[in-house]
Amino acid sequence: MIMKKSLISYSVFLFILLGALTAFGPLVTDMYLPALPGMANYFSTTASMVQLGLTTSMIGLAVGQLIFGPLSDKFGRRPLLLASMLVFIVSTLLCIYSPNIETFIALRLLQGIAGAGGIVISRSVATDMFSGKELAKSMAIIGAINGVAPVAAPVLGGFFTDIIGWRGIFWILLGIGILLLMAVVRFRESLKPENRKQEGLKQMFLGFPAMLHNRRYVYFVLQYGFSSGVLFANIASSPFIMQQHYGFSPMMFSIVFGVNSLAIGIAAASSVKFHNTESGTFIGSLGMLMFSALLLFALWLECSFWVYELLLLAVIFMLGLTFTSSTTLAMDSGRENSGTASALFGAVGFAFGGIVSPLVGIGNILTTTGIVFVVCSLFAVFFAVKAVRTSVGMRASLRPLKHLTKHK
Repeated sequence: MIMKKSLISYSVFLFILLGALTAFGPLVTDMYLPALPGMANYFSTTASMVQLGLTTSMIGLAVGQLIFGPLSDKFGRRPLLLASMLVFIVSTLLCIYSPNIETFIALRLLQGIAGAGGIVISRSVATDMFSGKELAKSMAIIGAINGVAPVAAPVLGGFFTDIIGWRGIFWILLGIGILLLMAVVRFRESLKPENRKQEGLKQMFLGFPAMLHNRRYVYFVLQYGFSSGVLFANIASSPFIMQQHYGFSPMMFSIVFGVNSLAIGIAAASSVKFHNTESGTFIGSLGMLMFSALLLFALWLECSFWVYELLLLAVIFMLGLTFTSSTTLAMDSGRENSGTASALFGAVGFAFGGIVSPLVGIGNILTTTGIVFVVCSLFAVFFAVKAVRTSVGMRASLRPLKHLTKHK
């Protein structure tokens, strides 16, 4: 009885830890969003230069996953998690004392690389422990927990921006890093020694090209990448649209941004109700395209805030439907090299974010944001269709084998 309670207690701890680790993306990118306009004044620089700090953090979050993922397949999940937490703490402390915007931008790259360890390894841990529907459920639970981060991060950011400025936000990130380091110390290794990769590091990193031969995996990764383009286009544009175009204060922007982010968590938790996991990817992508087209038209007409907000909420909800299903199906497809599969999957998402974020600042931010939404959604639908067709084809090819096995 005591052992059962201990097991349940650890399972709860594990889901909270994994959810918190996957939340590193929103924490690193979203928490200081309300401070972006203020930071431009603090460093006596342009909005584009301040946005570069967002771009370099996304590049770091992408590159870091390519490093930590394969290494965790060889050395285990726990040592790499401890290393990533320590580097995150040091880099965050250095960000706080940045003397100029150029130093800050460079340190954000290092902070992103460190934060990537938690994101990529959390998916690998879930894949180590679950499969099929159970993996989908675990990803949905983690996604729902993770959904709290995009809500809380900008709200806290908006509150502290007005009180203690952007440095206060980074002190909070430092505190979160220390708490997670303490939690990781309690974490039990999920990858058994016999399941670890035995080949050299060079051969391990050559596993990335091998993953590209898995068509089903590649299609889900690209669908996720273009969907992430929509997410990060919103992250980069919304502080300027809401604060400069609609006249919101940092705190009011934070509350609205938090409510919108909550839609991702709700959609992620709802996606497991689909009979086929692929349905979440296809329906979400199609809905995202439809509402993105309406949003582009509304922004072109310089619509009222409430029209913008309702259409954006619909886009984000559809986006959330695709995230859990695409993550589950991609990780299931790359199960044999889950660290590498998780690394490539996550890196593509943040790489798309790094590419898209500066684009929304070109020309009229309202129209450009709408165009980026539509283009990314269009490609997300294309790859969702390709992925679903590949999955259906695989199931059809397995039916005769199941039939023969049953008769034997």
